[in-house]
Amino acid sequence: MSGASATFERNGRSAHSGHGDVSPGEIAIGVIIGRTSEFFDFFVYAIASVIVFPKLVFPHLDPLTGTLYSFAIFALAFIARPIGTGVFMAIDRSYGRSVKLTITLFLLGTCTVAIAFLPGYEQIGWVSALLLAVFRTGQGLALGGEWDGLPSLLAMNAPPNRRGWYAMIPQLGAPLGLMVAAALFAYFASNLSSEDFLDWGWRYPFFVAFAINVVALFARLRMVDTPEYVEHFGKRELEPKPISETMRHEGLHVVLGAFTPLASFALFHMVTVFPLSWVFLYTNQSPARFLVIELIGAIVGLITIVLSGYVADLVGRRNLLFATAAVIAVFSGFAPQLLSGGDAGEVAFMVLGFILLGLSFGQSSGTLAENFAKVYRYTGSAFTADLAWLFGAGFAPFVALWLSSHFGLMAAGLYLLSGAVCTLLALGLSRQLQ
Repeated sequence: MSGASATFERNGRSAHSGHGDVSPGEIAIGVIIGRTSEFFDFFVYAIASVIVFPKLVFPHLDPLTGTLYSFAIFALAFIARPIGTGVFMAIDRSYGRSVKLTITLFLLGTCTVAIAFLPGYEQIGWVSALLLAVFRTGQGLALGGEWDGLPSLLAMNAPPNRRGWYAMIPQLGAPLGLMVAAALFAYFASNLSSEDFLDWGWRYPFFVAFAINVVALFARLRMVDTPEYVEHFGKRELEPKPISETMRHEGLHVVLGAFTPLASFALFHMVTVFPLSWVFLYTNQSPARFLVIELIGAIVGLITIVLSGYVADLVGRRNLLFATAAVIAVFSGFAPQLLSGGDAGEVAFMVLGFILLGLSFGQSSGTLAENFAKVYRYTGSAFTADLAWLFGAGFAPFVALWLSSHFGLMAAGLYLLSGAVCTLLALGLSRQLQ
């Protein structure tokens, strides 16, 4: 570690010299705070990409084309995310984890709040879309760099008979982030006129996202800066390595780990971003109403994520992932009919979808990370997550909407089926390699 890095670490240690020993419960709190902040940012942008940006940034296009353009910009963050991991891992090696985390969360918060001030097409023309793309790319770079290693540290502190329980804890951030984002947008969309909402109401959730980022920053810095955590990371060999070196030694595990959660990630978008776009474009329902349904679904997902921890410890994480991927494949055959089946069908689609999502997504993170050598687990886990989000989530809203708009909802079901097949194949291959 360089002299500058040592200075930063000493400052962190002196600022928190009274901090107690590391405990799994404390690590879990830091993980939940960080992941909730990340997913809240994700859902705030995702919701706005359906109900705001097509009208604000692409009003000169028809609603479907405007939404597809919006989803194309949405994908930029996932393309930039692996690049961000590479850049900020280098900063981590040179200046320390706390410096990297400060820069990434500052970048994420700045880009998020900048979107809140975005002028529309009526004010600055095509430059509005360009700025949105720049800010979205900045979010992706920051998301790639904000890996703090706490989920890996939590997993490595898990008792052998409680690994499923500890694995689900980071995933709680997804439903928590969705609940807050959906509630905020539903409130403003239902209490403001469409003109006021499009003018200024949609901007407030982005300000809230900035505030949550600040809270998450201080909460996580308080942990990773302490001498106890620095020592604990060192003992567990959770130190940054170059991505090229990591891929050279752990490339196969990274690739299989990236494809293992595709069933979960495909379903993730099929019950969050995609149905909102479909309902908004092809029905007369208000977006606020469907956001309330998503809020209820997120509560169901939160409960089933917790349940996944108990089930995984009883039957095994891989067995649970294999079983849920198979059920998701079956669900893909009748999910489109439910979504197009009126009010009752939509509710059934969301509830069933979130039940499956909770059980699968709750165990999808880091399933194959246990195969990494300790020295590569820190970087390998981060890069695996980047690739999983890129392949499984980055283009999912765009592809699902394009397919369904051209070939009907059954085509979206086939997309979901492809994700389930990828998960089953990755789990099968990884089992053979053991």
